[in-house]
Amino acid sequence: MHILLLNEYFPPDTSATAKCVVQVADALAEKHRVTVVAGRPSYDPTEHHPRYLLRREVRGNLAVERVGSTAYPRFQMRRRVSNYLTYLSLAIPRALSIRSDVVLAMTDPPIEGIAGAIVARLSGRPFVYNIRDMYPDMAVGGSIVRPGSFTARWEAMHRWALRRAARVIVLGEDMRDRIVAKGVDPARVVISRDGINIPETTPSPDNPLAREIRGDFRFVLVHAGNLGFYGAWQTLISAVQRLEKEGVGLVFIGEGAMKTQVEAMADGCRAIRFLPFRPASEIPLVLSSGDMHVVTVKRGLEGVVVPSKLYGTLAAGRPVLGVAPDECDVVRIIRRSGCGLAANPDDPNTVVEAIRGVLQDAEQLRNMGLRAREIAFSYDRVKQLKIFTETLEEVVRE
Repeated sequence: MHILLLNEYFPPDTSATAKCVVQVADALAEKHRVTVVAGRPSYDPTEHHPRYLLRREVRGNLAVERVGSTAYPRFQMRRRVSNYLTYLSLAIPRALSIRSDVVLAMTDPPIEGIAGAIVARLSGRPFVYNIRDMYPDMAVGGSIVRPGSFTARWEAMHRWALRRAARVIVLGEDMRDRIVAKGVDPARVVISRDGINIPETTPSPDNPLAREIRGDFRFVLVHAGNLGFYGAWQTLISAVQRLEKEGVGLVFIGEGAMKTQVEAMADGCRAIRFLPFRPASEIPLVLSSGDMHVVTVKRGLEGVVVPSKLYGTLAAGRPVLGVAPDECDVVRIIRRSGCGLAANPDDPNTVVEAIRGVLQDAEQLRNMGLRAREIAFSYDRVKQLKIFTETLEEVVRE
């Protein structure tokens, strides 16, 4: 079959969705033709493209058509809206001209799902909606926009797109619950997670990079990844400030829209350090460095964002500290499997209690790491991409 995939970001963009979309596209292209309609690279790209109206790249069964959207840097938020609008104004007509068996839309830009539903309806093709981040819920819950008539209209259009979809592919159980609560038939909602390639072995924590990250802390919490709007940062930082005299350290590795605010929350606390992103080749070493790895979602965003960092932590055999509501996937997985500890995202005391509970219990920490490694195989990337592919095949057969 021929699959039309709509997403603004695609490598050489380096966003999380760009990395996910190329994995999905490559997996689908093993058996089917895939055409991706993307924009000019603008999200911290590894290479820059000159201006053009349309550029086509073909690799085996995969064709990438890039429309000539503006390419302002991602941190220039107002100009980034221009990237969104020029991409959509060029991508929708181009998508309508491409004959395919099914339309698959992701969530870059945030109204891509609505655009995909429009393309599918106008062309009489089935529509599959893969939600990576749920909008406008994320924009409102993350205080990016204020609730009002604009967000109400956006939500109404989003619900229309959800009803139009033959299948809605989501990243976890909590996101599935959110979608079903919007009135979507549960039979049409499929979970296909952002899985991980499971390495045969994991690095020893006694390596130079891990020693650099750990410093002289007795017990190290690591948050490796994006510092975005979704995290319970104040709760986490307040807890570590209380544990400073007990040798507990928190190391943030990465950047993000909230980094400046998170640094201000830390207020120079010596138990909290900020390090830059490390290249992909060093991620296994980063994951080996922490006694526990933090996955956090603030209350109100459960099911709106599903942090994929969890699966890499499991594959590395490291215990997880989930600072998130009970409804979140990370907390559900922790409690089902025993791979870590959960804490209330609104109460620093629960974080403090959780950490103190393992400070004196190395055996418990070791067992949580073993459980993490055991359950990681349930989230193998090949298995998850097979679910994704079979879902589209089923839609086309129907």
